[in-house]
Amino acid sequence: MSTSLDELKARLLEDTEIREAYDEIGPEYEIARTIINARLSCGISQAELAKRMNTSQSFVARLESGNMLPSTKTLFRVAKATGTKPYFELRVS
Repeated sequence: MSTSLDELKARLLEDTEIREAYDEIGPEYEIARTIINARLSCGISQAELAKRMNTSQSFVARLESGNMLPSTKTLFRVAKATGTKPYFELRVS
């Protein structure tokens, strides 16, 4: 009997400490997923995105890793390079 990733995730998130750690890094990964999706939607590689942004491919890889929070200026550069429009929202929890 195998466990799907969704089932494993659900089971792990039942642990309060794991849930808190997961929630803490959530925004970084959401931004990373958004950058990846913007790049993929216009059909370009990390190297091409880097070229369009006048930066290195390794910088784009770091953006997409979810291990850093990009500046607003960087998000605008990603948007311009991918032909997308930035949209930011603050929500009340």
